[in-house]
Amino acid sequence: MTAPLRRDNHRGCGDEALYVRLSLLARAIADAHAPVERLPMLADLLWDALSARGLSWVGFYVIDEQFPIDRASATGQLLLAARRDTPACSPIGLHGVCGQGFLEEQARLVEDVGLLGAGYIACDPRDRSEVVLPIYRNGKCWGVLDADSHQVRCFGDIDVWGLSQFLQSGGLLAKPLSLRADRLQEPAGLL
Repeated sequence: MTAPLRRDNHRGCGDEALYVRLSLLARAIADAHAPVERLPMLADLLWDALSARGLSWVGFYVIDEQFPIDRASATGQLLLAARRDTPACSPIGLHGVCGQGFLEEQARLVEDVGLLGAGYIACDPRDRSEVVLPIYRNGKCWGVLDADSHQVRCFGDIDVWGLSQFLQSGGLLAKPLSLRADRLQEPAGLL
């Protein structure tokens, strides 16, 4: 596994070595458990590894079968299936960052949720950055992994790469993801 190039001014919540270790643990869970059973165990792994590095919440949202997804009209909802460490909003619609990641089937990296303006939906008003990746079951987008932090720029490219590897090893991601990022502008002279 080779980590992507990342911007020098932001190291990320995790690092390559940590995500490699987490991916090995995720593979062991995937080998022994059904997809629904994996979610709480995978959330626990991420929480245990990243909470001291700035992660304030992590969880998985999956399709609410009672409210089917209509991609054309962006309707339907996702239900919280597993989480650490505090309660969160559930169900959620498809108009926020989680819904965008789900509908677009791409990773979403938000360095500062303030960039999203009034349209940002926060379960915790202290949240300052977020990363969302779609998850798959039986070849179809099934939900998302959502990670939040109270720190601006807690997450970076290394986290998108590492979480992708983690989900792939956990049997929840079978294809490469594109990235949609909302990044802060660098002050002149720092690039």
